Amino acid sequence: MNLTLFDLDGTLIETDSDHAFGDFLVQNGWVDPVAFKQRNDAFYADYQAGCLDLPAYVAFATSGWRHRPLEEAHALRERFMAEVMQPALRDTARQLVQRHLEAGDLVAIVTATNEFVTEPIARAFGVPHLIALQLERDGQGRATGAIRGMPTFREGKIGRVNDWLADIGHAQGRDAFDQVTVYSDSINDLPLLEWATHPVATNPAASLADVAQQRGWPILQLFT
Repeated sequence: MNLTLFDLDGTLIETDSDHAFGDFLVQNGWVDPVAFKQRNDAFYADYQAGCLDLPAYVAFATSGWRHRPLEEAHALRERFMAEVMQPALRDTARQLVQRHLEAGDLVAIVTATNEFVTEPIARAFGVPHLIALQLERDGQGRATGAIRGMPTFREGKIGRVNDWLADIGHAQGRDAFDQVTVYSDSINDLPLLEWATHPVATNPAASLADVAQQRGWPILQLFT
């Protein structure tokens, strides 16, 4: 069996779903339209530069919806999925995922974006396993603004993938597979790409494209 792991934002979708959800909060009047957008854009720039303060970002990104009743937050997420994410799903990305599923690979999306935002996106791609940033919840199931457990960010993606593999009966980790393919656009995923037997720089940012060219990794452009 082969293992195939996809990053999400910038890899399977052209946009960043976490940043886009923040913009959706602004558009729907859930947050201050000026202050929130400025901080949202600043955090996104930090992510692209590889210097994101992840706990601070998660506390900020969830602040616009976590104090609302859960049913309201879920209803807004459904609208976000229908109005923003579904139109952003490209056939080239769907077909790539489908090829790996039809080949019998064990397929997962591994993303630093939180589970609240990404669960419906993973379902839309038909990917059975989502390894996303987990949000700490209170006794009523509401997000607290903190991260639960190891975040799926940088080296943490490897740890979370290994934990997931052990949980589903692959305690050998990557050694249980003939081939491990990782698709990502981001230099933040360099540890996971190096961990793979077949790294694929997918719609890569300039910093990752440089690394891929130096190491002879394939470069895939899904959105051109």
